[in-house]
Amino acid sequence: MVTTIGLLATLDTKGDEIAFMRDCIIGRGHNALVIDTGLMGEPTCTADISNAQVAEAAGSSLETLRRHANREESAPLMAAGATKLVRELVQRGEIHALVALGGTQGTTLSAAVMRALPYGFPKIMVSTMASGNVAPWVGTSDIVMMHSVTDIMGLNPFMRRVLANAAGAACGMAEVELPSAGTKPLVAITTVGITTKGAMKAAEVLQAGGYETIIFHAVGTGGRAMEEMMRQGLIGAVLDYSTIEVSNEMFHALLAGGPERLTTAGVLGLPQVLCPGAIEVLVFNEPETVPARYRDRRLVRHSPQITDLRLTRTEMADVGREVGRRLSSTRNDAVFLIPKAGYDSYATRGEPFYDPEADAAFVEALRASLPARIAVIERDFDINNPAFATEAATTLIRLMRAKANAS
Repeated sequence: MVTTIGLLATLDTKGDEIAFMRDCIIGRGHNALVIDTGLMGEPTCTADISNAQVAEAAGSSLETLRRHANREESAPLMAAGATKLVRELVQRGEIHALVALGGTQGTTLSAAVMRALPYGFPKIMVSTMASGNVAPWVGTSDIVMMHSVTDIMGLNPFMRRVLANAAGAACGMAEVELPSAGTKPLVAITTVGITTKGAMKAAEVLQAGGYETIIFHAVGTGGRAMEEMMRQGLIGAVLDYSTIEVSNEMFHALLAGGPERLTTAGVLGLPQVLCPGAIEVLVFNEPETVPARYRDRRLVRHSPQITDLRLTRTEMADVGREVGRRLSSTRNDAVFLIPKAGYDSYATRGEPFYDPEADAAFVEALRASLPARIAVIERDFDINNPAFATEAATTLIRLMRAKANAS
């Protein structure tokens, strides 16, 4: 299978390295398409898409950007132009993987392009920054960050090996062919450690019903990635079992899922069942990182690096209202299923976060805030009880079948 690998870099500083990678790709029987995002110097390698074309795609010109050369202004424009061109190439099926090279500036520009590409499309970022915290560049995408170890400045035996590995990896990724997906929607499930037993049972029930599931760890990035996949059309229904990312966003805790968390499925009209999994829990790192205003709370050491605390009755009412507000644009019927005996394994009778009065305040505020199309159903189980998990899954199956029959 012959594919085309996109190569993205500033050819005034990385031209020799890109030319070497192009030769590696061609030597493996594939094609290469080179895109130049350099600005000031002259390219040392021939581009298939020039830096002038990139600037024009951003609504500017190379001459203008060079005359008013300022990285703070020019780099975002070159990133925008490259994003537009690369997305068009992907949509037309003209490239099958993308590899980029860069230091701090090149990684920032190229990773912005990659984050705009669909999940599953192969993306490899060879970077001097790949051994540290790569979250600012990767975000919730599936970029493969490959550490260059040395600066990317000239060819030598070691750098040739790094670049050849990246080229070979891109060719291998581009060659992968998967069978087409089935006709049933892919079902997303959110979970955290203290709701895992219930989520696993729900997944088992859904799979027995003929549905494939995709599980997201609700640690902030998990929920954001799930909702981006919904927007890309990869996910067709959601069992939002663990909505902890909403409360953590509200109170500036570790597992914050962002201001749009819980809004996407409803706006898109996807079948959804929601549960308050661990929504009463705020998560921080070591105990000394817990804000002073919470120091009088009962703390639970979830792990050596993770400390949990419980929200109060008043705070839970605020969470209920916020959840209702975020779900206010839900287009189709949905269900919010409440496990009255505990929202996670820390909140059942005899455990440190057991507080039925605070949970009741959440439900009262939630009922008052939700649109009428979202039914609130309470059950006398905890969230990890197999009967509760089974009902959550079967309720979602009913909603999916109803949507399919209405189509």
